[in-house]
Amino acid sequence: MRKPLCYDGYCGLGGWADGFLAEGWRIVGFDNIEQPTYPGEFRLRDVSTIHGSELADADCLVLSPPCQEYSYRAMPWKRAKALPPPSNELFDACFRIQREACEAAGRHIPLIVENVKGAQPWVGRAKWHYGSFYLWGDVPVLMPSTRNGKVYAADNPDAFCWRKNGHTPPGIKQPGHSGRAWFADPDVAGHLSSKSPARKAASAQIAKIPFPLAQYIARCFLPVEVCV
Repeated sequence: MRKPLCYDGYCGLGGWADGFLAEGWRIVGFDNIEQPTYPGEFRLRDVSTIHGSELADADCLVLSPPCQEYSYRAMPWKRAKALPPPSNELFDACFRIQREACEAAGRHIPLIVENVKGAQPWVGRAKWHYGSFYLWGDVPVLMPSTRNGKVYAADNPDAFCWRKNGHTPPGIKQPGHSGRAWFADPDVAGHLSSKSPARKAASAQIAKIPFPLAQYIARCFLPVEVCV
């Protein structure tokens, strides 16, 4: 029996891949930046150039388009508020790819799109969020409940519960309003350019999908023939 296949668009460091691989999936990641540590199969490719028919053999699609334009406009700065509406081209491309893949496959292929809270005014309200990670698309009806910054799941308490131990709870990104608080590494100083390798590396780590979320989604979308 073949392994279920997931395509991971804008894959980054491979947060989705970690969870899907743990559940026995084969996962193929696409990004326009080389990702030498990506844990799945990596392909250097601009996701926006993909036609969905190329992914018709997928059992699931997970895409995390860049969030910088949305995040910046959510900042309480006059310069940010004065900007024109952001382009939704990359976000919309995720649903175009799914539509084309489904048409080519002759069946529905579930899609999860992940982005930030600040995207909602421009793309519509998210269906669910895990801390700072907001989800659109075929989000499962049954998702872990969240309250008071904690995440719970009765069927997987170890993965979704946290205790006050001085650490950032899973799924919660570092506060963005204080600037330097995003970068705990002393080598990533606030005075470094946002285009510096150190700042880019820190930003990529912050944006990485949490393992409990990726694993939960992977379990939800396991094909029936794999589950039985």
